Amino acid sequence: MLTIGLTGGIGSGKSTVTKILADLGAPIIDADKVGHAIYAPGGPAYDDMIAAFGTGILADDRTIDRRKLGPIVFADPAALKRLNSIVHPKMFARMREMIDAMRAAGEAKPIVVEAAILIEANWLPLFNEVWLVAASKERVIERVERDRGLAREQTEARIKAQLSDDERRKHASIVIVNDGTIDDLRATLAVIWRAALERNQKEKALR
Repeated sequence: MLTIGLTGGIGSGKSTVTKILADLGAPIIDADKVGHAIYAPGGPAYDDMIAAFGTGILADDRTIDRRKLGPIVFADPAALKRLNSIVHPKMFARMREMIDAMRAAGEAKPIVVEAAILIEANWLPLFNEVWLVAASKERVIERVERDRGLAREQTEARIKAQLSDDERRKHASIVIVNDGTIDDLRATLAVIWRAALERNQKEKALR
């Protein structure tokens, strides 16, 4: 049965695609939420992160304060690499557990995992297919300004700092071009999801 990795850059509309797929009946796993749980107190990355970065990253309630951690890791590439080496493998393991548990509980539809960094984090082995949400640079800048209030220069800097869509396309099974209206996107996704359900049925029939 299919497991789909849904990815895309800033302003591509990945979260909107996820919401529409959920409306169409897709079971969703949000990698960001998995990440937060991984380094919550008692989570599998909590002790390792304190060992790596010290108790100065903790809030008063002993949770890891991302506002304290952020300046440390984004100012130092080695620190960011250390953070990723702690968190990404544990997220991979947790998402695989979640997928297995959903299948064991009887989920038969394709499972969609929304993960912006699935390629960079080496999570590709989790997925049968990768769906890339892509949009033109102008549409991205327009959306980010509207939704997050970032200036054009700030958005362009973030685009340059992330993996390019050209690189993402090398791993994509399907590219969802999101330059039109929300109705255009819904219509496109209805077709793509229906085809995914059909492929999933064929996979089940072969087992």
